[in-house]
Amino acid sequence: MKVIQFTIPEKVGSCLHIKEDKLPYFYPHLHRHIEIQMTWVISGEGTLIIGNNMHPFQSGDLFIIGANQPHLFKSDPFYFEPESRKKMHSVSIFFNPTGPISHLFELPEMFSIKKFIKSSSYGVQASEKSASKLLEFILKVKNNKAGYSIAFFIEMLQKMADVSDWKYLSTESLEYVFTDTEGLKMNDIYRYTMDHFTEEITLEQIASVAHLTPQSFCRYFKKHTSKTYVQFLNEVRINEACRLFMERNFSSIGNVAYQCGFNSVVSFNRVFKGVTSKTPREYIKSFDEKE
Repeated sequence: MKVIQFTIPEKVGSCLHIKEDKLPYFYPHLHRHIEIQMTWVISGEGTLIIGNNMHPFQSGDLFIIGANQPHLFKSDPFYFEPESRKKMHSVSIFFNPTGPISHLFELPEMFSIKKFIKSSSYGVQASEKSASKLLEFILKVKNNKAGYSIAFFIEMLQKMADVSDWKYLSTESLEYVFTDTEGLKMNDIYRYTMDHFTEEITLEQIASVAHLTPQSFCRYFKKHTSKTYVQFLNEVRINEACRLFMERNFSSIGNVAYQCGFNSVVSFNRVFKGVTSKTPREYIKSFDEKE
């Protein structure tokens, strides 16, 4: 397992690659590619790890992932249960911004689109309101051929460029350069954390996963993510807590705290507010007010 670098295959005579997936779960490996990726999650839930951050995802979400940005759509654990009948369904559009289509972006009329594409190097997510308006254009690109598909693609890009409420997914827009060995380590670290965050994870344990000493691991992880491992682990746990709160799948806040790997409600409340800027009760109330 490593940060897999690959090129999305393009159809002959097309500068776009459109992929529809209906699978038991999302592709489970940290990977990257030279193409920009636009993904509409038609059905599925989990956590998106992208760049140096992570975000919960659910059905209806629309993401744009920058070129060469390491990412992983991690399906929720119940997708991997032996008797699970859950399925994921997504539609993705891939295009290489430096490939043949790049000449199109040099036209004066494409200035705002070119600016938007550049900003997507951070990775962005559409708001619920904007996503509902943009999804019809993804379907038009998908369901048409040749020049019609490109025409709708340009129209879609212009609509995206006009949207002002994109949420940035990563705090860094760097094109990450991983060797295969580094990619192996980061993928193993992420996957071990996602599989064991409900348990106590010591520094010695996670360092051994990366085949590093604890001191070397701390430096290595901070270098590649700009955060400490404890910060990352807490974000994983709080993301799970937010999911449980949103789904109303809990009996008490204390129960959620222990279910997500915290040893006390006091530490859970402190970390929760540090990550979300709200207390658990305030977070729950914010969803009650939307209904």
